[in-house]
This record gives sequence, C-alpha cells and structure tokens, in this order.
Amino acid sequence: MAYIGFARTHYNPSKTYELILEELKKLGFKVMFSKHHWMGDAPFGLVIVETDRGDVAIRWSLGDEFRLKLEEVEKEDYDEFVEDTLEYLSGD
Repeated sequence: MAYIGFARTHYNPSKTYELILEELKKLGFKVMFSKHHWMGDAPFGLVIVETDRGDVAIRWSLGDEFRLKLEEVEKEDYDEFVEDTLEYLSGD
C-alpha cells in the first residue's frame, strides 16, 4: 500500500519538511529516504518519503497552523497524485 497526505503549515519549506518527517515517525513510520520539491514562488510543495510501511507523498500548502492528514491509497492513485503535483510544480 501507499499513502497520500495533505499538510497545512505556517512555517517555511525547510521547517515544514522537518515537521512532516517528525510526524511520520510519531505515527510509526520508519523513514528510509525522503525528498522535498517546491518552487520559491509557489505557496505549496511535495514531500516524497520511502518508509517501511510503503511510499508516502504529502502535498503541503500555506495555512494558519501546522496539521497533517494521511490516507491509505492504491499504488496507482499514489503515482497519479505524485505525477500531478510534480507537473503543477514544474509549470507543465
């Protein structure tokens, strides 16, 4: 299985990345690899994480506080979520 998530944050991209990884660890995920995509002029980004429980992709956007929601999805839905978000970030 795979997971997609949505985070709201009032922190900068670096701090948001750190908080997302910390939250995943609190939820019992063992992080093996992670990467972070964002554009300087876009108010959102994407964190992609390989874990012992499956792949995780979390789209974050600006908000008034930090919060994170995860849902378990099929691999195809995960792939589409990542692809769509990366396309939007790249401006294609």
